[in-house]
Amino acid sequence: MNENFLRACRGEKTQPVPVWFMRQAGRYLPEYQQIRGKADFLTMCKTPELAAEVTLQPVDLLGVDAAILFSDILVPLEAMGTGLSFQEGRGPVITPAVRSWDEFSILHSVDPEKEIPFVFDTIRILRKELSNRVPLIGFAGAPFTLATYLIEGGSSKSFINVKKMFFSQPDLFRAIMDLITEVTIKYLSAQIEAGAQAIQLFDTWGGILTRQDFRDGALVYARRIFNAIRDRGVPMIYFVYNGGHLLDLIRRSGADVFGLDWRTDIATALKDLGSDAVIQGNLDPCLLFLPEERLRERIADILAQGLAAKAHIFNLGHGVLPEIPPEKVKLAINIIHELSL
Repeated sequence: MNENFLRACRGEKTQPVPVWFMRQAGRYLPEYQQIRGKADFLTMCKTPELAAEVTLQPVDLLGVDAAILFSDILVPLEAMGTGLSFQEGRGPVITPAVRSWDEFSILHSVDPEKEIPFVFDTIRILRKELSNRVPLIGFAGAPFTLATYLIEGGSSKSFINVKKMFFSQPDLFRAIMDLITEVTIKYLSAQIEAGAQAIQLFDTWGGILTRQDFRDGALVYARRIFNAIRDRGVPMIYFVYNGGHLLDLIRRSGADVFGLDWRTDIATALKDLGSDAVIQGNLDPCLLFLPEERLRERIADILAQGLAAKAHIFNLGHGVLPEIPPEKVKLAINIIHELSL
């Protein structure tokens, strides 16, 4: 098996530097679009054969060094008792939004294997189909990020409802966070038991918080998750989108690897994370629109900065955009491998 990704997660420098991309299975791939034309997004997530097929596409087509499970961070919320749908032009919709104790009462803990069996069936298929070619990454949404969707009822620009609850109903906020944290620990543990060889915790909206509020309202719960699954023996990655102002706090999360978005360059990030940190990132996805020579220069710069870290896993600073041509994604992967040999 190509173990460069797992070796880097353990803090070993590798040649070449391993690379995988968030949303590497997605709408930019014609092969994905063919499947998507036959099934809606949630159906794809809940059909193990389809989810496994699209997970494998970037491995087969692009040559990435790790596969990441095709699913969605909101899947556990539906199992907890909410309604979940994805609406064109609006994104995910959670019904009802949970903003009171009465609405909280509809939620319950989850037995992942019984209530979300399709996720683990997908993982088992993937481990067989990958045939030890590359490692498989499982994932979950971090508690604060899941709480934003649950309390807002979907996506938000202002996050007024989650912040209002955090400041004016702290007991209800903590109850929600405690329940999500409990479910996430069980969910990630079950992924690992099914065969996930690393896990990533996505805190997509952690970066909307001040340092104090991130520490009290997000980090404490992420840390609880990492502490609970540490003895499972797989690498743990923490990605806080737009979290450049939080890096010294993020370092205290207990994760093994720290994902960076593109706003903070690696050299600057290491001042807060420390040179003994394993980092993942952090090419701006839009830079994939650059012509080849300029793209090569930007990749070379990130690789050079990554040498100062204990180990480096190359990734984008966020997910692959649907508008990016697949050939540019493959080109970037080839350049990364070539320049880091």
